[in-house]
Amino acid sequence: MLDRAPYFADIADGPEGGAAYWLTTRDGLRIRIGVWTSDAATKGTVLLFPGRTEYIEKYGPAAVDLLARGYAVVAVDWRGQGLADRLLDDPQRGHVDHFHDYQHDVAAMVAALDQLSLPGPHFLIAHSMGGCIGLRSLIEGLDVRAAVFSAPMWDIRIFPLIRPFARVLGWQFRCLGFGRSYAPGSTGRRSYAATQPFKGNALSTDHEMYAHMQNQLKARPELALGGPTVTWVHEALRECVALSALPSPDCPTLTFLGGAENIVCSVASRDRMNRWPRGQLIELPGARHEVMMETPQTRARFFDETCALFDANRD
Repeated sequence: MLDRAPYFADIADGPEGGAAYWLTTRDGLRIRIGVWTSDAATKGTVLLFPGRTEYIEKYGPAAVDLLARGYAVVAVDWRGQGLADRLLDDPQRGHVDHFHDYQHDVAAMVAALDQLSLPGPHFLIAHSMGGCIGLRSLIEGLDVRAAVFSAPMWDIRIFPLIRPFARVLGWQFRCLGFGRSYAPGSTGRRSYAATQPFKGNALSTDHEMYAHMQNQLKARPELALGGPTVTWVHEALRECVALSALPSPDCPTLTFLGGAENIVCSVASRDRMNRWPRGQLIELPGARHEVMMETPQTRARFFDETCALFDANRD
């Protein structure tokens, strides 16, 4: 029996009956999953892998769209964010010792599915950092019928001239004992979504959805996360390089990329999808990083095309 965890229905704007549960990973950390289902969710279950700084309540509106199309949803608070165990004394630092540690979270999430009595088959939606974690999971055998990526972090947007120095300096900082310091140029203790005004933000062009994100963090500041540590950046870059050398999984896939994307590297997404035999890249003019939290037209297109892919691969 899974232990119930707090679920902030008052800020999630998700489907009725949403619930959250605690899970323990094989390396002893406590993480949280959110579950949305109903009698109408008969087509299967979507595993939703959020991005860095995110938390399950942020995907309440996405769960509404997916349930309306017949799919149950399970989302996760990755280690170090949301209500999952924070890894450092300063809970605002986004940190991970090794990027592959996130696969322990994936394993715990998948192991819990049998206890949740959710419909099969399983599908994947992965956003930003979750796209990096999700690609590794697929390569290592995650059992889903189809996958959709939103602005996947298959590389980080860094000026080409300083990229080699970023990796070298990251390693040197770790060796000198500064790996758990905030990365230079990060937001520090400040949560980007909570403090960045709508004008000039890199996440969404939709006023209502951006206000929704900010209101969530104002109501529940314990969900907020600041900038990444030096080690997180170093590990993320290493993982992106390692994944780029591997072939694409044999999985039907769509990748959505905003035309105004400036957080992850768009070139890496185009390169990956050019060598994904059963994959398609869909670029959305004018959209920013949070494709699932963009204008109503963009959101509708995302969920319509996503669920069309899932519908076509249920058997």
